[in-house]
Amino acid sequence: MRYINYLLILLGGIISIYAKTSPNEDQYILIGGIVLLMIGIYRISKTIPSRSEEDNHLGNNEN
Repeated sequence: MRYINYLLILLGGIISIYAKTSPNEDQYILIGGIVLLMIGIYRISKTIPSRSEEDNHLGNNEN
């Protein structure tokens, strides 16, 4: 599942760069690439625990 997120980020970046460097910039392809990039970043960020959850977890173990 994690590889899908990395693939989305990589694919979105490649598509965005391609759309931006082509002689006739296609805005829809650029938007699609950015959307794929954002979806991949969002899915990865959901798996990272928040700082407060981590501090609470560490604090409970010290008692």
